[in-house]
Amino acid sequence: MATPHSTLDKALQVNLDPRRYGTFAEIGAGQEVVRWFFLAGGAAGTISKSISAYDMKVSDAIYGRCSRYVCRERLESMLEYEQDLNLERLRSERGDTTAFFTFADTVSARNFHGTNECHGWMGVRYQAHPRDETSQIVIHVRMLDKTNALQQEALGIVGVNLLYGACMLHHSPDQLIESLLDNLSTERIEIDMIEFSGIEFRHVDNRLMSLKLVQLGLTNAAMFGAEGKVLQPSEVLRKKAVLVERGSFRPVCNSNVDIMRCAYERFSEEPGVDKDSVLQVMEITMRNLMADGQIDYRDFLARADMLVASGMTVLISDYFQYYRLAAYLARYTKAKIGISMGIGSLRELFDERYYTGLEGGILESFGRLFKNDLKLYVYPLREAGKDELTTTETLKIAPELRSLYDYLIKRGCIEQLHNYDPECLTVFSRDVLAKIAKGDDSWEAMVPPEVAEVIKSRGYFGVR
Repeated sequence: MATPHSTLDKALQVNLDPRRYGTFAEIGAGQEVVRWFFLAGGAAGTISKSISAYDMKVSDAIYGRCSRYVCRERLESMLEYEQDLNLERLRSERGDTTAFFTFADTVSARNFHGTNECHGWMGVRYQAHPRDETSQIVIHVRMLDKTNALQQEALGIVGVNLLYGACMLHHSPDQLIESLLDNLSTERIEIDMIEFSGIEFRHVDNRLMSLKLVQLGLTNAAMFGAEGKVLQPSEVLRKKAVLVERGSFRPVCNSNVDIMRCAYERFSEEPGVDKDSVLQVMEITMRNLMADGQIDYRDFLARADMLVASGMTVLISDYFQYYRLAAYLARYTKAKIGISMGIGSLRELFDERYYTGLEGGILESFGRLFKNDLKLYVYPLREAGKDELTTTETLKIAPELRSLYDYLIKRGCIEQLHNYDPECLTVFSRDVLAKIAKGDDSWEAMVPPEVAEVIKSRGYFGVR
């Protein structure tokens, strides 16, 4: 069946499917999703109920108390309550021929003064087939239009796309994700989290789906946690002091872990930083993942599995420039931000070739990078065949940039790490891979034990 082009056509196709029947529950920004299904015609065969519990007390009375109005907890309670009602009231009468669904969203669209964060949670809990077990898709959206009316319109369109995708494209999650911005653009809607669960998606790896969001440009960054569970970045970063290490992590080596440990020890001593609440994040950029021209999904999952085994929160981003990463983090937290890096990355940071797209060049990039009291923590380098270390003091900088470099050092924006483990200075990912290729088991001592176990048990990087 050909995919319909317009939003109205999608709504009509769902309405004309005699199996689909369910509830729309929407809070905030009007009932913009269900409106499309009423406009399309044939809605009586699809909609069992449409509800909008705008008042907080009314919403609490129906769905239970919640810490915040617009949050995943509220969305989940809406989906569960309304879908259970559908099954309780209608299953005995029409369960053999009907696949029941509940669509829900809870949204904060632009307020009158334009002072709020414009975002929302949206999801569908449903049966793919009559009498089927439950499946579910949850997404988090950010509305980027400048007016409330346009945000409502965009929200309605992405909601129709989500429900249509759940009903008609559930067999192909990749295609479903690609369809979410049909008749929209990334200038209007950002989708920074998606999670598939339930019987229909039992074989779906949500980390790959997070990667797909970034790859398709639906968002610039996606995140998953130490257990491999996808996370919504703004909720994780909110009010947290954040320490980020960027790398290829192919594989995760002792040096990667030592860089984070050293930076964490120094970062925790900064004024206003609570040591116990620091969020440590390992970041992989799309530029790194696409170094060979296209993404190797098995290779990505290998890196993800190793980082998860190390207990790290993982960020996939399209922010090659560090100042863009800094701006992204500062969007969600006003607490201190630190970035740990090797001396080689610091050298690249002072390469003016990377800033030709900025009108203000390297000066503009550093102005953006350090404007929120951000600090760089730099790990030394011992190059092969050399005894001396390359540090922030010995790093060679272009003469025309030396004064700028010295200024940032004196201002405390760049700090040399001295609390390193000397044994880790000579450990590099490329050497680990070379030893694996040769069948030299000494590679195991170069990575954390939990990482070695993951590599061996799953046969990553050609391990026999």
